Amino acid sequence: MAATSAQRASADANGNGTHAGMAAQVGAPTNPMATALLTDQYQFSMAYAYWKAGKHADRAVFDLYFRKNPFGGEFTVFAGLEECIKFIANFKFTEHDISFLQSVMPMCEGEFFDYLREVDCSDVEVYSIPEGSVVFPKVPLMRVEGPVAVVQLLETPFVNLINYASLVTTNAARHRHVAGKSKVLLEFGLRRAQGPDGAISASKYCFMGGFDATSNVLAGNLFGIPLRGTHSHAFVSSYMSLDEIPNKALRSKDGSRVCQDFVSLVQEWLQKIQVADSLGGVFGDTNQSELAAFVSYALAFPSNFLALVDTYDVMRSGIPNFCAVALALHDLGYKASGIRLDSGDLAYLSIEARKVFRAVEEFNVPGFGRMVITASNDLNEETIDALNKQGHEVDAFGIGTYLVTCYSQAALGCVFKLVEINSKPRIKLSEDVAKVSIPCKKRCFRLYGKEGFPLVDIMIRESEPSPKAGERILCRHPFIESKRAYVVPQHVEELLQCYWPGRSDKPRAELPSLDKIRSRCMQQLEKLRPDHIRRLNPTPYKVSVSAKLYDFIHCLWLNEAPVGELQ
Repeated sequence: MAATSAQRASADANGNGTHAGMAAQVGAPTNPMATALLTDQYQFSMAYAYWKAGKHADRAVFDLYFRKNPFGGEFTVFAGLEECIKFIANFKFTEHDISFLQSVMPMCEGEFFDYLREVDCSDVEVYSIPEGSVVFPKVPLMRVEGPVAVVQLLETPFVNLINYASLVTTNAARHRHVAGKSKVLLEFGLRRAQGPDGAISASKYCFMGGFDATSNVLAGNLFGIPLRGTHSHAFVSSYMSLDEIPNKALRSKDGSRVCQDFVSLVQEWLQKIQVADSLGGVFGDTNQSELAAFVSYALAFPSNFLALVDTYDVMRSGIPNFCAVALALHDLGYKASGIRLDSGDLAYLSIEARKVFRAVEEFNVPGFGRMVITASNDLNEETIDALNKQGHEVDAFGIGTYLVTCYSQAALGCVFKLVEINSKPRIKLSEDVAKVSIPCKKRCFRLYGKEGFPLVDIMIRESEPSPKAGERILCRHPFIESKRAYVVPQHVEELLQCYWPGRSDKPRAELPSLDKIRSRCMQQLEKLRPDHIRRLNPTPYKVSVSAKLYDFIHCLWLNEAPVGELQ
């Protein structure tokens, strides 16, 4: 129903319903480089050709989708929507932009640049699957409608903002799945990421995909992601002896007393550990420079003492030194956080460390056996799976390089295809059937079965009635005639929502917080059948079209494909 003039006036007064009002609500892009010039040169060439032919205002519909799930799996997590909406909310060419374009496109008429000066996205509409949703090939992640020249300029930045975001979120979700719900996942990829932009995006989208915290301080500041970190081997090896600790005093946690010589208290505990029957007398002399580093760190962070124990020797030095410091802290009312293993046989070392921690409980320190063990060292999905099969005692995984670089797959391969112009459907043909586009403006639905799992996604023409729960519907493979099945859904979910209504009166879906998107991602993954998300030979999820859309696709295909002639 069209809004009345009074409703529009009220919306404008509240900052809603206008381009400026929506832009103010959405905010600026996270990356300041996401400006109107962030596109490929040929987009401007096409925009000029459209303008030159008087076609620039033709109403076009584009679908953004991908053709194949990444990492050899059968699911993908959609991410990047918020940044796309922020991009179009702030889409405007500055005078500096115009001057630069004039310098690199001297063949274009001056009136074209006058046109660009006025361009914004007030006539653009964006429909999208909610961010954090599990998605599948061929189904439009986003449908973008608007003047063809303007929407063409949005193609490259939209694909850029969606491609890596969805890829790394999916990678994070796969790591979460293999690690299990009970393990803590820490993103440590800042130093390995592809530049500052890649690092910030990775931290944000890994959190969205199920990670619990990041080492990236700027990402913590920008997005409110919890921060975690310990110290490096350099910190440990920078100490030479206990004599380097000038201030040895430490106040108890409750403030009731001060231990004037915390170093001596640690040394007393180390001696007890070395002769303890419960530990079998396995510990001899330890590296004293490492002990000095641990003591120094504990004096600085008595409530958050977590030590990197593999600088010299994990079991002969790192573990006993850590235990001595942790027990001394316990005497003063503090509780150490745990250890980090960054090299060696992580399964074996974690098991052996756990045995020691449980034995230390006999010093009347309840809960010491549950000390957190964190593992790092170039971990990935495969190594975590291998650790699970071997058996281990790791509580938290710090993952960097393979996670943020998406080492096993470089890109998701999103595409942006014209499916309709001036209400006329368009199709892109190819000898490779996988690259044939699905024409016309579509609505997309997810059909759920009796057990609550999604059965199939179906695309229908906009003019078709929506599928209903309890009603039988024929679902067809878009291109393979023999693949078809009837479905009686128990629940039907429409996938595309309006996130940028342009000048239309359609209600705008809200952009949720990062925490809510993360929760949606976890809930979506739990809804999938286990065989769709298993690592080995996952079952492909079915994507279909309605019978009417199937017939329409193939009719248009025949009309557009030239007929060959045999000589």
